[in-house]
Amino acid sequence: MSLRTPETMSCPARPIYPVSAIRDIENRALPDAAPPLMERAGAAAAAVALRLLAQPGAVLVACGPGNNGGDGFVLARHLHCAGHPVTVAFAGDATRLPPDAAAARAAWLAEGGKITTDMPAPPADGWELVVDALFGIGLQRPPEGLYAEWIEALNAQPCPRLALDIPSGLDADTGKRLGPCIEATDTVTFIALKPGLLTLDGPDLCGALHLASLELDVEALAPAPGREVSPALFTERLQPRRRNTHKGSYGDVALIGGAPGMVGAALLAGRAAVHLGAGRVLLGLLDPGTLSVDILRPELMFRAAASLLADPGLGALAVGPGLGQSDAALTLVRAAIGKATPLILDADALNLVARETRLQAGLANRNSATVLTPHPAEAARLLACSTADVQGNRIAAARGIAALFKAWVVLKGCGSVIASPDGQWWINTTGNPAMASAGMGDVLTGIVAALLARGWSARDALLAGVHLHGLAGDTLCAANNIDSGLLADDLAPAARSCFNSWIRPPR
Repeated sequence: MSLRTPETMSCPARPIYPVSAIRDIENRALPDAAPPLMERAGAAAAAVALRLLAQPGAVLVACGPGNNGGDGFVLARHLHCAGHPVTVAFAGDATRLPPDAAAARAAWLAEGGKITTDMPAPPADGWELVVDALFGIGLQRPPEGLYAEWIEALNAQPCPRLALDIPSGLDADTGKRLGPCIEATDTVTFIALKPGLLTLDGPDLCGALHLASLELDVEALAPAPGREVSPALFTERLQPRRRNTHKGSYGDVALIGGAPGMVGAALLAGRAAVHLGAGRVLLGLLDPGTLSVDILRPELMFRAAASLLADPGLGALAVGPGLGQSDAALTLVRAAIGKATPLILDADALNLVARETRLQAGLANRNSATVLTPHPAEAARLLACSTADVQGNRIAAARGIAALFKAWVVLKGCGSVIASPDGQWWINTTGNPAMASAGMGDVLTGIVAALLARGWSARDALLAGVHLHGLAGDTLCAANNIDSGLLADDLAPAARSCFNSWIRPPR
């Protein structure tokens, strides 16, 4: 996964469409499309290919039996006309090609191109580029036989590997690797983003992602069911503080957790909330004898957990970091759910909800904003299914939890999925593998809690918090050139820096 630097505020919140919606867009656009969509797709892919070809050299285009193969024939023709030696390998029956793909094949042959039905050996100097045009976004089963062999052969090439629309073998709706799958260095996807490019296995298999809209105004053709998270979604919140202000203007965050042996989780969440500008941060530890002050962050205040729940003036309440599942923890979660305060539940608070039907009913009947932040195993417990079921369709899982508990939900993981109680969804693309370490979720909880306490809506706080959390990790990794060893406690200062750069961009 590539590491990121802080992006500008102009980055759009790009629409995301599942396969069925992409098909609807294609059907609506096809009657008036001139040139045809396949010609546009092949030309757009060729433009990306030309950028990847650092020098003139041999190109292999592997074409499959459908319209994705047709895109490959068009790309091959454009590269041939640009002076590159192109070999086209075709795995399919030419008599059964869809009409547009058959026309693209005929145009390739008319241009003097050749077709082989075998996977050719690389030339003496090797391929400069191989192109995967085997299967498109409609594939729903593992590639087998010859197709699996070709995928293995393409993956073995030590050169750029460009996938058209989606790497063959990847589920476009879920991001699940179906079986043998192209491991692309680059993917050019057509019309709009698809969920599978952005979540689960997709980011590992797609490489650098290039979007070619094919000159279509997709949102005029069909409303977007999902979006990529971007600061454009919450720009109106990013205003400098007024000079006539005080700590009471930015809300009190109460964090409840920190059972014996797990106090660090609560401290990480509290430190993150302080760094994100909450007016005050109060910690209610279940192990009260452990700490009365955090030497590293003496701004944090310690209270008895029960007294925090009795405080009527809280801006946000977060329960879960290091909470445990004791009877005392259960009592605190039940009281927190009954409190008319914006509420975040994380970690063992979610496990207690999954275990206790009374908590589930109370959560679903809350009138105040509720935010849930499960990882896949916690999501599986909430949905009474397996972790594999959750990961098999991350969008459906996030939406299911949101609907069940009338809550805002982030299903954490590669391509975190955010869902609203009314079924809207977003995919976040910041973050990196170095963040797979203990305590990262606690920091996210503190970030979101601070934004809620500052008066942000649950929608904006969750979208911004998740995006900022990943962006802080990306910024640290890019600055320090690291792939692993990122510590959760390093994240909060970086998140503060990124957040303030949104409000006061560097000159």
